[in-house]
Amino acid sequence: MPLIWAMTLAADAAPTAPDPVAVAEAPADVTVTARRRPEPVQRVPAAISVVDAPLIERSYTVNTQGLTVLVPSLNYSSANPRNTAFTIRGLGSSVVAVSQANDGLEPGVGYYVDQVYHARPATAAFDFVDLEQVEVLRGPQGTLFGKNTTAGAINITTKAPSFTPEGTAEFSYGSYNLVQARAAVSGPILGDTIAARLSALLTRRDGVIHNVRRREDENSVNNAALRGQLLIAPSNDVQFRLSVDYSSFDSACCTQVYLRVGQSLRAVARQYPALAAGANYAPPSLNYADRLTDIDAPVGVNTNEGGIGLIGDWNLGPATLTSVSAWRFWRWDAANDRDYTGLPIQLTQRIPSRQDQYSHEVRLASNGDRRLSYVVGLYYFYQKISGQPISIYGPAGAYWLLGPPSQFPANLLDGYGQDGRTRFRTDSVAVFGEANWHVAPALTLTGGLRYTYEEKSADYTTTVGGGPPVTDSRLINAQLSVLRPQSYSAANREGNLSGRANIAYQPAPNMLAYASYARGFKSGGINVSGLPLDAQNRPALGTAVIRPELNTTYEVGLKTSWFAKRLELNLTGYYTEVTDFQATIVDSSQTVALRGYLSNIPRVTVSGFEADAVARPAQDVVLRGGLAYANGTYARYPAGPCPLELQTAGTQACDLTGRPLVGLPRWSVSFGFDIDRSLAALGVRGKAYLHADSNWRSGYYGDPSLSRFTYINAYNLTNATLGYRAPGGWEVALFVRNLFDEAYVQNVTVQAGNSGLILGLPSDPRIIGLTFRIAR
Repeated sequence: MPLIWAMTLAADAAPTAPDPVAVAEAPADVTVTARRRPEPVQRVPAAISVVDAPLIERSYTVNTQGLTVLVPSLNYSSANPRNTAFTIRGLGSSVVAVSQANDGLEPGVGYYVDQVYHARPATAAFDFVDLEQVEVLRGPQGTLFGKNTTAGAINITTKAPSFTPEGTAEFSYGSYNLVQARAAVSGPILGDTIAARLSALLTRRDGVIHNVRRREDENSVNNAALRGQLLIAPSNDVQFRLSVDYSSFDSACCTQVYLRVGQSLRAVARQYPALAAGANYAPPSLNYADRLTDIDAPVGVNTNEGGIGLIGDWNLGPATLTSVSAWRFWRWDAANDRDYTGLPIQLTQRIPSRQDQYSHEVRLASNGDRRLSYVVGLYYFYQKISGQPISIYGPAGAYWLLGPPSQFPANLLDGYGQDGRTRFRTDSVAVFGEANWHVAPALTLTGGLRYTYEEKSADYTTTVGGGPPVTDSRLINAQLSVLRPQSYSAANREGNLSGRANIAYQPAPNMLAYASYARGFKSGGINVSGLPLDAQNRPALGTAVIRPELNTTYEVGLKTSWFAKRLELNLTGYYTEVTDFQATIVDSSQTVALRGYLSNIPRVTVSGFEADAVARPAQDVVLRGGLAYANGTYARYPAGPCPLELQTAGTQACDLTGRPLVGLPRWSVSFGFDIDRSLAALGVRGKAYLHADSNWRSGYYGDPSLSRFTYINAYNLTNATLGYRAPGGWEVALFVRNLFDEAYVQNVTVQAGNSGLILGLPSDPRIIGLTFRIAR
């Protein structure tokens, strides 16, 4: 802070010519659509973080992971695009774990692009394309947003076509052969009736983890996207926005590296040190910061998504009628080496998948400032997901997972594998409404309700085969302990009434105080990654369907602005209780092959407070700060997965009641600034600008078992940009990601087989690059 102020004061002291761009006026209001109508964010009685296009550009926030630096209450975890998990205030999708990507689990954090809900979190792993604004809504958003989302929502708006011709293009090159190109062009194609916009993106980067065995670099980036739009406005009161988009990710990705070894209560001979010694194996490095691996199987991700959307708005005078229709798809295929070692334990693990979704929403929202304003609507959503789980083990599988050659033939699992088919379907309909009653000029009451009815069904079938022919029942059972055929069907149907109530009081024009109550609902899920086994080693069919998740949140907040809006300070306090919290957990009783499946945690609570501030001490200086404190606890969890240090060879569960919520840092602090300075005093036209943003997060557990061996230490990430903007509309900038080259762990994985090996995904190293950008 002293350094920043010193820079600012020194710049103020320097003699400069008047800057025609700088106008001494109050900053413009930031407009959001959190309540499905345009409103100034400081007048919305809810906790909202806004990241606009200029900040996205300067901070090089290229995807949703980058948002976590700017929004301290948002957490992101991803071992690969399919296994992507968001949480807000610690709630949402489960953290990444073995087989975490269970298609029968709905995300708790809704992801919306141009008002369309994206059902699979994996679609949020693609790079942003031509964005206007990102709103992160904290707390249950089940009343007005398409799907019930119990933890919050990420609401993204892309840039719309313009009737004024415009175009932008940029090219960046950086470390690890990073290449990124972006372009967008927009303008009228039929007078003032039809306008079009075309946007494109291409990102390439070499891998940042070196494979010493295969002599190649892993975890590369190869992302491309294209978006086309038409804006049709036959009159001033009617307009339609048609969009078509496609994104692809085709990379040598993703793997993790050796992090540490934990000790269990299993026999010493079945733990990692003895197993590795017996195989004469040693990892290429014991320091994850070296970013070295020796996996022997190839890795690769081939995924794409896209769709068509149509938004129609008809201004009826007293109200506006809005229709949002969309079809979207997501396709996934990937090759993995899930033993994460140079030993041929597992040769292949893949889940080729295809998802299609259709949604339609109709809303009627009142216009203008009225004593009673409202939004009412209907929503329909359908999705179908099909998958093909494939696993094949190798010549070292029997030794590592079952026992030494003196107990089992060394080739018992060589070529032994699984093939299967899964299908999951959702039909959802909802009716919703919310009204704001302005009881007095300074007092507003808000109430909203949503009734949702959903039907879900799933089929799961897997077969096993391959490997050497065996007739001995003991050997057959040993194979089945690793992979076992399963076949079952399940269905669920239910209705629920959720909603929220809010009281907002404006004691002064620059101040808004509010208190709210929200009841969120997430419908029951269906396990489509296989079921845990009962005492007779049969699928526990009672675990096929999990109960719906209910979220109750109490929130109070204060939004203020001072000194002609040059200082904005917002404070929020909240308490959340979730019953039947839905999570993907790992069944630690299966000591051979860890199996992830859906389950309900009886009760989870999270309480905390947040502070957000934006200050403009000078016309060309902006300071931003955010703080989030969250205390998340398993309030009741009597039969949770056992941490590694308590695991034995027997079947057991562990009481995790009172333990911290997984994946939630107690403290998260963000700080950033922008400084723009005219160079007229130096005889140079144009401006120089300096941007920096930094986020620090305290440590947290990275695995649902809460093992001390899966603890992720606190870390800091700082990014910076230094640029020059010319009067002609072009600019050049030097950017640095991970300025201090801090090596931290993004997420952890317990190796299948319960050997005690803990893997970690290291952060990207420091990346320095140069960007040239032009806008007309």
